[in-house]
Amino acid sequence: MSKKLTSRAEDYSKWYNELVVKADLAENSAVRGCMVIKPYGYAIWEKMQAELDRMFKETGHQNAYFPLFVPKSLFEAEEKNAEGFAKECAVVTHYRLQNDPDNEGKLRVDPEAKLEEELVVRPTSEAIIWNTYKGWIQSYRDLPILVNQWANVVRWEMRTRLFLRTAEFLWQEGHTAHETKEEAIKEAELMNNIYANFAENFMAIPVVKGLKTESERFAGAVETYCIEALMQDGKALQAGTSHFLGQNFAKAFDVKFTSKEGKQDYVWATSWGVSTRLMGALIMTHSDDHGLVLPPNLAPDQVVIVPIYRSDEQLEEISKIANLIMGDLRAKNVSVKFDDRTTHRPGAKFAQHELQGVPLRIAIGPKDLENGTVELARRDTLTKEIVPLDSLTPKIENLMEEIQSSLYKKALDYRSEHTTEVDTFDEFKEVLKNKGGFISAHWDGTAETEEKIKELTKATIRCIPLDTGNEEDKCVFTGAPSKGRVLFAKAY
Repeated sequence: MSKKLTSRAEDYSKWYNELVVKADLAENSAVRGCMVIKPYGYAIWEKMQAELDRMFKETGHQNAYFPLFVPKSLFEAEEKNAEGFAKECAVVTHYRLQNDPDNEGKLRVDPEAKLEEELVVRPTSEAIIWNTYKGWIQSYRDLPILVNQWANVVRWEMRTRLFLRTAEFLWQEGHTAHETKEEAIKEAELMNNIYANFAENFMAIPVVKGLKTESERFAGAVETYCIEALMQDGKALQAGTSHFLGQNFAKAFDVKFTSKEGKQDYVWATSWGVSTRLMGALIMTHSDDHGLVLPPNLAPDQVVIVPIYRSDEQLEEISKIANLIMGDLRAKNVSVKFDDRTTHRPGAKFAQHELQGVPLRIAIGPKDLENGTVELARRDTLTKEIVPLDSLTPKIENLMEEIQSSLYKKALDYRSEHTTEVDTFDEFKEVLKNKGGFISAHWDGTAETEEKIKELTKATIRCIPLDTGNEEDKCVFTGAPSKGRVLFAKAY
């Protein structure tokens, strides 16, 4: 397979699909709409997972695991949640196959093995978890419960794309229970801030923190907090959500506690999650026509060493230097790989590591051995320089920080350049057609106006920014009073 990618300018969607496959991140599976995450792609997800897990545990959360299957009666208990996910549910109706007497060698569902109650394959876990919490919570002394699970979920999407929208995907979902409304709201805000911190400082992706409109909220939530990112093609991507669930699930599953005053009350709840969709965000924020560009914090291999040699003796001498470099870098917690494969020429190795976004590449040849130097190449800028061996480790440490901050600044500059304030609907449509990005506009607060704008332009309200002021004006579409600007965009 050719490693050359379609250019982003020519066909952004095709570029993305080719990059995911050619960089060995993931591929489509034999199951419609499902993906195989390959080792290199999973290694990036593991780094995301490890950092988020650390952040969760530092704020008092613990990991647990709940069943994949949800009895249909439990799923239906919270009506808004059930209604919101009903069209995406996969349902298990039978528990056994048998030989088909009419078609030798084939299997069929055993009609005698019908389940007494159908099981929903979890699209999200609120129902099974809140049914469980009913047995865990009796008193205020049992609160708060701060639980997270790393899991897979199934949402039967009809139109899929690797990482961005698949029938099955990996995620984490936090589910917490609290004594008071104020405590639950504080939790939902905390987790949204953690997601923003992770996206900006670990993934180098600038995000806007905000609230979803009522029509865009999580099904069953009182309020949905979110982080929204802007991709290189001017489309928005929801990178994480945190939901204040009020007492909706507690009431649906009759989860009460005895307060300090001896009174019975329903528990207050939150849920929050991010998924492998972050892999799509990572690709579309930083990568270029040469392939993946990884922030050092997320790269499975932050540095790769490629030997250039003509004889076994030269390889042996280069290997000695490479081992010394690896020892020094690993002592500084830099992940480094020595690519000494004899099956690939140096040029092929360079192309592979460029495609896979390794932040720094070291090349060592016979002249470098003589001079006590190496060639150091940056993936983000595609620049090279000669560096003396005795200053290599501090140079790499400094470059790691520089690359991380440089990628964030580049993405932030792009977002700033593609965030446009408009005051008329004609301006709105012109910017959407010719520029794209976030459109900051006044909205009258009604679902009818929101839906009409979506119908006419395919742009949705991505969020009501948390840092927006009380800038009262007129709605960009109806001219009715508006309490402040919101962010519109076409989105993934």
